[in-house]
Amino acid sequence: GLILDKTVEEVNPSIALELGTYCGYSAVRIARLLKAGAYLLTVELNPEVAAIAKQIIEFAGVQDKVKLLEGPSQEIIPQLKKKYEVDTLDFVFLDHWKDRYTPDTILLQECNLLRKGSVLLADNIIVPGAPEFIKYIRNNPRFQCTNYPSHLEYMKVEDAMEKAVFWG
Repeated sequence: GLILDKTVEEVNPSIALELGTYCGYSAVRIARLLKAGAYLLTVELNPEVAAIAKQIIEFAGVQDKVKLLEGPSQEIIPQLKKKYEVDTLDFVFLDHWKDRYTPDTILLQECNLLRKGSVLLADNIIVPGAPEFIKYIRNNPRFQCTNYPSHLEYMKVEDAMEKAVFWG
């Protein structure tokens, strides 16, 4: 959570995207740090979990800064420009299915949703792990990467987050 907070504070995004809302914990963490007029689009595949997240977001009082989009990331990402009037994203938090990290990062680029300086932050890159994503992002000259060692939530299990800044 603290790594997420620090990154959001550094980026100070106007438009942020979260892939994988789950119960809304990180959506609330991100939204509470957004400046006036900034907003978060958060994408959740599972409708039951999305319903819980919506309640958590409302309970936290950040519903004016968060728009919850239900459906698969690979369908929603291509709609962001036209349907949701997104020009480019300042910050993207990847915390959904780990095997979607790489294809969704490629899709964000293909849809011209990243600009020079856009920041991607990927969670749980060791447990359960996102080896394809790490290989892709670290070997891509369009990204500058930083690794942040962390622990799995509520456990002593070693994990990490990967921050990748897009250089166009």
